[in-house]
Amino acid sequence: MQPVRRQTLIAQVTEQLRGEIASGRWPVGGRIPTETELRELTGTARNTVREAVQALVHAGMLERRQGSGTYVLSACATSTLGDYFSAARDTDLIELREALEVTAAGLAAERRDEDDVVELRRLLEERNRLWAPDQVDPGAERSAIVADLAMHRGVVAASHNAIYLEFYDSLVPILQEHLQEFHVGAATSYECAHIAVIDAVAAGDAPAARAAARELLAEVRLRQR
Repeated sequence: MQPVRRQTLIAQVTEQLRGEIASGRWPVGGRIPTETELRELTGTARNTVREAVQALVHAGMLERRQGSGTYVLSACATSTLGDYFSAARDTDLIELREALEVTAAGLAAERRDEDDVVELRRLLEERNRLWAPDQVDPGAERSAIVADLAMHRGVVAASHNAIYLEFYDSLVPILQEHLQEFHVGAATSYECAHIAVIDAVAAGDAPAARAAARELLAEVRLRQR
């Protein structure tokens, strides 16, 4: 494996790990390199490697074994709860996001570490940059949506609740499809609201983080009407 570019680090590392499994270099039943070794192989930070591995755990390709390491379960991804969520109504999805993301923002403010804050700032900057044009070019819309969801997922990851993160990962594919139905650009960026969430998490202010997440999702709800 080669060190990856700074942009979309988690996605790139996830694909590299997936490639090692698909090629057979990491065979089913075998243990993959340690987190430290993966950091050296990819040239990325601890959180990036951890989230990439967790994405493949969620996909059913890897399994963490306490005190033993992480092992390859399958060479291909299995179906997820996303199959069920794909049939959900828009209002149901936003209500679920409110229940999950508001709580996660508060937990993130209480539990985030220095690496989390650095990663959240990076995700926020990338997300706001891609949403800055009045109208994002059609070819760039997908990247902007992916960056938006990566920032929201980063907040959930900073809560250090593995079940929350796994559940949120189940939502990501359908949320991506859902966001493609709406305008992507400055008018629907809600940049200040996103900044407020990350600032509150970074400051360790749980009430402010929950309030900011609630306000942000209220604006998203209004966009859907």
